[in-house]
Amino acid sequence: MIILGLTGSIGMGKSTAGTLLRRSGFAVHEADRVVHRLLATGGAAAAAVAAAFPGVASERGIDRPALARLVFGDEAALQRLEAILHPLVRAAEHRFLAASARRRARLVVLDIPLLFESGAERRCDATVVVSAPAFLQRLRVMRRPHMDERRFAAVLKRQMPDRDKRARADFVVLTGLDKRRTLHRLQQIVRILAQTPPSPPRWSPHARNRPRYRDHRPRS
Repeated sequence: MIILGLTGSIGMGKSTAGTLLRRSGFAVHEADRVVHRLLATGGAAAAAVAAAFPGVASERGIDRPALARLVFGDEAALQRLEAILHPLVRAAEHRFLAASARRRARLVVLDIPLLFESGAERRCDATVVVSAPAFLQRLRVMRRPHMDERRFAAVLKRQMPDRDKRARADFVVLTGLDKRRTLHRLQQIVRILAQTPPSPPRWSPHARNRPRYRDHRPRS
């Protein structure tokens, strides 16, 4: 089973790429979606987060904007939150990979926003970064609710620069054109990966060293 790590900075089109891969028949594990479930009413992290951050609980689980305001700019608070969430997200990822292996899936996708920043690329056989021009990234992000210049700058500060992600990735998908071209590029990547013999799962003790795929297409 090939594990493809999907990432990209905020506003670069990662969610769109994940949706296109899912519609193409591949199982996609979204770390952000797992976090939403964990913080919803009855979610596995809701009680712990409510106890650690008084005032963020609501009838629908954790009030995410309120939680974001508490951890925004507070590194210690952010680390407390991550200490609660990250083990649960990782456990959900492991269950996803185990279930995919039982189904004998040929390729699965791990959609992880901080793939390189967290070292999660070591759990993948190949990595793909979505990228777009800075002006388009900014336009997309500033359309989001609860977003302003200060918050955008803070998010960018936590993320590895786009140029560094592109340099580290096995493949790059440029999303500044249209969805059709994005899909074509993703399909091309999948065809390249399909030519690779399956390896033991990266999360098993028998995993080999991760192969390197040399993608010589332009990265900017």
